[in-house]
Amino acid sequence: MFEKIGRNLPCWCGSGKKYKNCHYPIETRLETMEQSGLHIPTRKMIKNADQIARIKESCKVNIACLDAVAEMIKPGIKASEINDVVNEVTYSMGAVPAPLHYEGYPYSVCTSINDMVCHGFPTTHVHLHEGDIVNVDCSSILDGYYSDSSRMFCVGEVSEERKRLVRVTRECMQKGIEQVKPWGRLKDVGEAILAHAKAAGYSVVKDIGGHGCGLEFHEDPFVSHVGEMRYDIVLVPGMIFTIEPMVNAGGPEYVTDPHNGWEVSTRDGKDSAQWENMVLVTEDGCEILCW
Repeated sequence: MFEKIGRNLPCWCGSGKKYKNCHYPIETRLETMEQSGLHIPTRKMIKNADQIARIKESCKVNIACLDAVAEMIKPGIKASEINDVVNEVTYSMGAVPAPLHYEGYPYSVCTSINDMVCHGFPTTHVHLHEGDIVNVDCSSILDGYYSDSSRMFCVGEVSEERKRLVRVTRECMQKGIEQVKPWGRLKDVGEAILAHAKAAGYSVVKDIGGHGCGLEFHEDPFVSHVGEMRYDIVLVPGMIFTIEPMVNAGGPEYVTDPHNGWEVSTRDGKDSAQWENMVLVTEDGCEILCW
């Protein structure tokens, strides 16, 4: 239940409106839903109009970074060159890369190639080869506001099997986004993703998911890509989170590099793909903020 506020007092969200003309109707409806056994978002998960506008500005930086990467991806380049391009674009736009030094992560971007699920290091000794698939995961901070998205890239001529994995994974993300609507359920996102992946003969990584984003790098809610009930929550306007399914050609199991503690690869050595968009729940559906 929410902390009570006088109906004629300013709304807690900082909109400047009276509570009764702002979040009171929403919270009244949410409390009724909670009484029926549903999980509801906290106030911290809901952004106001000013915060949303500032997050959108951060998203412009992130999109520009990935656009720049798209222009330079080709066989033979070093993963470190991707890191360099992300740094160049980010700093030139007055922002800073969110991954750099985050919980000890030593780079400004993640580059995960072929069987690497996520958090791949963009080092000087890692090269992109003809036929590789690579996920480039970029996150930016502009004036204290965060954005986060990733794209898959096919390097040169790629096998039909890899092209299909990349395509289906993007479709999975899109199927999840289609479920985002006010008063909907977060579990529907993961259920749609899992169903589409399984129909194509693929699996979905369970324990690594999407997340709230905007005021911090990683916020609540956790976004399950397999529709786990324990992470279910009612969706309301103002919530912002990422949808970023990691889809494996083989089984869903993965291993983390014991030496650096970051790089995650499929346990069976088969390929993995990931797409990530950052979405805003609106009054009548959702808006994709970052891609």
